[in-house]
Amino acid sequence: MQIEMTIKGLMVDPITNMPIVILRDKDGHKVLPIWVGVFEANAIALQIENVTPQRPMTHDLLNNVIHDLKADIKKIVVSDLKDNTFYALIHLSIAGETMVIDARPSDAIALALRARSPIYVEDSVIDNAKTVDLAPEKGDSERLQKWLENLDPDTMGKYKM
Repeated sequence: MQIEMTIKGLMVDPITNMPIVILRDKDGHKVLPIWVGVFEANAIALQIENVTPQRPMTHDLLNNVIHDLKADIKKIVVSDLKDNTFYALIHLSIAGETMVIDARPSDAIALALRARSPIYVEDSVIDNAKTVDLAPEKGDSERLQKWLENLDPDTMGKYKM
């Protein structure tokens, strides 16, 4: 089953200094942190903050190409978690046909924000994420896990580049 999620926050992991996108379901009961690269975090942050760059960034370009080809991004789905790596799918509609494209979650999320498309996560991904160590570096995973568990959703700030 797919659960619709929104971006609750974009922050920096205090241990690894890697950006994290925090996805949360509508009820606020399920939260999924996804570590992303700095460039992807910047693309997501710019869109969240409604900043328009002078020239199109890669995600803007892709969104423009999809639109110009008369296709629509129906949704993105964080579809799997294997070996501590998240996988995503971009669902396109082209002339009434559905096409599904493999993508990194960070790119799919940045694209979904630009297209104003919904973000979904497979419930199995959320369940599996609870049982594996998702930190990109193993060094202090217990401290990081404790930090994530104690996050106050109301005090999460925006990611600043």
